[in-house]
Amino acid sequence: MNQQKINQKDQIVCVGCCVGFGSELVLDDVTFSIKEGALVAVVGPNGGGKTTLFNAITGLVPLTHGSIKIKGTDPFQARGMIGYVPQDDAVNWNFQVSARDIVRMGITTKNSFFPFLSRKDHDLVERSLDKVGLLHRINDPVEDMSSGQRQRVFLARSLAQGADILLLDEAFSGVDIGNQEELIDVLRKLRDDGKTIMMATHDLNTISERFDEVLCLNRHCCAYGDPLEVFTDDVIKELYGSHSSMFLNHSLGNHGHNDGI
Repeated sequence: MNQQKINQKDQIVCVGCCVGFGSELVLDDVTFSIKEGALVAVVGPNGGGKTTLFNAITGLVPLTHGSIKIKGTDPFQARGMIGYVPQDDAVNWNFQVSARDIVRMGITTKNSFFPFLSRKDHDLVERSLDKVGLLHRINDPVEDMSSGQRQRVFLARSLAQGADILLLDEAFSGVDIGNQEELIDVLRKLRDDGKTIMMATHDLNTISERFDEVLCLNRHCCAYGDPLEVFTDDVIKELYGSHSSMFLNHSLGNHGHNDGI
């Protein structure tokens, strides 16, 4: 396992993080830090702790040991800074809400879940949808949109919320290659605007082309850094165990090297 270098001034700092359910540790001594304005892929096997890590970062599940700091504060206090985009199949889309309605949810007050929206708030909703390329779908029901478009609507909700850190859970699942590329283009623009982005994904083939860094997670942090540097045979075996042969000799986009994938 790689020894991770920690910068306490980074946007997300996890040190020795453990999460347990009953007697089982789902996250075991996870340590890494992510700088502001990074686009990071989170990879690992099913059950490797990716969703649990996101839940810990958002403060939805407590740590049994260790610490997480978001801009120097604990996750619960930092909730307004974090936007979460769930897996598409984790949301019940069988109800009539528009893209406008979803993005409105990012604008809340202490007194009302659906506050009265000012003209300024309406403008914020429109700007947020425009940033993800969906202003023209503002009044369309989200159930009629593709999976990729729904992911972008949830991104717009996070932008309306004012989040600086964006977490996307398996955003490519069930999304065709064209919509994947549109989503990545949006994420790159948001990164260039200073957003810090983590996205869980199973697609190893295009990571070096699409992401700045990769976090390899199998209950513990196997490696973190530049995909071309951290994806070695040993890391792949640590990630996927007996299934690692499925991933060895893959190409990391067009920039793969010969000692791992």
